Amino acid sequence: MGGFSTTWFSRKNWGAEHAVFAAATAATVLGGVLGNEKLQQVAKPLMAPALAVRVLRRSRDTDRVDTALLLAGLAAATVGDVFMIDPDDDRRLVRGATSFAVMQTSYSTLLARHGARPHAIAAVPRAAAALGAAGLLAAKSRNVAAPLTGYGALLATTATLAADPVLAPGSAQLAGMPRPSADRRSWLGLGGFVFTVSDGTIVVRRVLLKGKKTRAVAEGLILATYAAAQLLLVEGMVAARRG
Repeated sequence: MGGFSTTWFSRKNWGAEHAVFAAATAATVLGGVLGNEKLQQVAKPLMAPALAVRVLRRSRDTDRVDTALLLAGLAAATVGDVFMIDPDDDRRLVRGATSFAVMQTSYSTLLARHGARPHAIAAVPRAAAALGAAGLLAAKSRNVAAPLTGYGALLATTATLAADPVLAPGSAQLAGMPRPSADRRSWLGLGGFVFTVSDGTIVVRRVLLKGKKTRAVAEGLILATYAAAQLLLVEGMVAARRG
């Protein structure tokens, strides 16, 4: 089943780019909780580029098209991250969602290239989550409902494909997806799930939470889970090999 070992901590597995990513994530989460946009403006645009450095460092071991898709997705994520610094500005929110739609399309394309296909055990709950979010937006936030619902469908596609066990052959399964282990391909399903949680929390924060403190806590959760999802997905896709 591929348990963790001392190689988990080797330089091959973790590099300076991960340290930059971790520091940028911590500062971004702190900025989100405190409502400090200046801190986020400095830190948040570093997160996806740090992962892009990881992709480039592993490009010799990665299919060229996969590398291009990952870099395109992370470039779009960087643009989306900048727009999403102020989550309460509708115009910026829609532009951010549009940028992240490009990212999700890139990720889904890569996963499909590796043989991932939708299966009911993964597709049904993720589709239900997308439909639930769409219903809340339609009822409580009609001005952004259409673009965010479209984005939600793309996220559900990525999350469903990422859960396909074919992406991590030999891995044990849990809840219809590979159980995370030292094989980083097994991180993909969890990454898609955590991304769904993150974006679902955006909807909850927007339409259900009113208190300043609860909204601040929710923003911190959104940013922390977003960062975790990106790391899990990118590391999983970098580790993938075309057969």
